[in-house]
Amino acid sequence: MSENTGAGPAAASYRNAGVDIDAGDRAVELMKEWVKKTRRPEVLGGLGGFAGLFDASALKNYGRPLLASATDGVGTKVDIARRMGVYDTIGHDLVAMVMDDIVVCGAEPLFMTDYICVGKVHPERVAAIVKGIAEGCVLAGCALVGGETAEHPGLLGEDDFDVAGAGTGVVEADRLLGADRIREGDTVVAMAASGLHSNGYSLVRHVLLNQAGLALESHVDDLGRTLGEELLEPTRIYSLDCLALTSVTEVHAFSHVTGGGLAANLARVVPDGLHAVVDRSTWTPGPVFDLVGRTGSVERLELERTLNMGVGMIAIVPQESTDVALTTLADRGLDAWVAGEVTGRGDRTTGAELVGDHAG
Repeated sequence: MSENTGAGPAAASYRNAGVDIDAGDRAVELMKEWVKKTRRPEVLGGLGGFAGLFDASALKNYGRPLLASATDGVGTKVDIARRMGVYDTIGHDLVAMVMDDIVVCGAEPLFMTDYICVGKVHPERVAAIVKGIAEGCVLAGCALVGGETAEHPGLLGEDDFDVAGAGTGVVEADRLLGADRIREGDTVVAMAASGLHSNGYSLVRHVLLNQAGLALESHVDDLGRTLGEELLEPTRIYSLDCLALTSVTEVHAFSHVTGGGLAANLARVVPDGLHAVVDRSTWTPGPVFDLVGRTGSVERLELERTLNMGVGMIAIVPQESTDVALTTLADRGLDAWVAGEVTGRGDRTTGAELVGDHAG
């Protein structure tokens, strides 16, 4: 039998199939320095193991520790980052979405893991994403103990990516915050958002980019910067601000204003029989909200149930704690104000509502 010496198909390999292990290894090396910046004393080992390790012996100091967990992503805001080629801010959004959910119950953020899915591993790009996540973890006071970078050729384009994360926190059982603590007469304290945060970008992209055809590089006078810079403004991370409040005064509940808007998220922590009233006249939403509404002829109700309208976090405190809460947040450089109060529900069917009109 003669030997076939003709040119046949190239030998199959993982690289030929679209997955570059070497690029993945380089990405891990590039991100290590940023992960180190998030290290807490409870973290054991380094990056690269099969699992992140966190020494739970510190929980022995708790009488009855409750672990709080959350997972989330940043939605279609990643498309703006991809279009602009800016990858080191989207991680702030991820940490905010996860850890600010955890702190709502009064829990201290402990650690976080991330998942980055890409069409093709560009090591510097992946490292930039992790840099943003690490910086966000520092702002939230938690450790980044590990994660996964997955390369999905054929399913995602070479420049496409998505990010997700999961986090864990801890709270003493008798300090758990929530609806059962809220009382009639409590004050609703609003904390300013840094911008759109990381919700409603399907609407924002549809209105500004698809319908109006605005360019991300275009300067918008009302915004004082380019559209892309505004849309990539990182989500404010409130975790340490909220914990600061609980350490100096009584807090009954927090509400993280994300998808669904202010009223719907506030209603999630208001108990049956009570009603939270928020007065729009107490603040003026940033110009980006007006830009979306005006450009797309979006009705106010639709804006309010999609975007945060300038309020990223709510604290519900006893009336006598109001001044301390406002002073504490101001000292931390966070704009906050009395936005409303908790009343009896009466014949209302919802747990929260917005009333009045915005100032300005």
